[in-house]
Amino acid sequence: MSQPPGKRQETEHGEVATEAAQGYAEALAELETILADLERTDVDVDVLAAQVKRASELIGFCRDRIGNARTQIEQVVAELGTDE
Repeated sequence: MSQPPGKRQETEHGEVATEAAQGYAEALAELETILADLERTDVDVDVLAAQVKRASELIGFCRDRIGNARTQIEQVVAELGTDE
């Protein structure tokens, strides 16, 4: 998979923070731009191939982020169930 839009940064306390939400939003915005470009009738074939490839990479990135979020939510909900 390509380089994801999200970046990892180390905080002053040595923790690694992921800008996943921002990365997801950036990926989604880029996908929307690519879609708008693809809907034009005058798209260059070489550009089209590159954009379809990039869109595929971004979709994979977004799916990963959604899957990770789902897993985290399920863990939190499971922990709430054991606290009763």
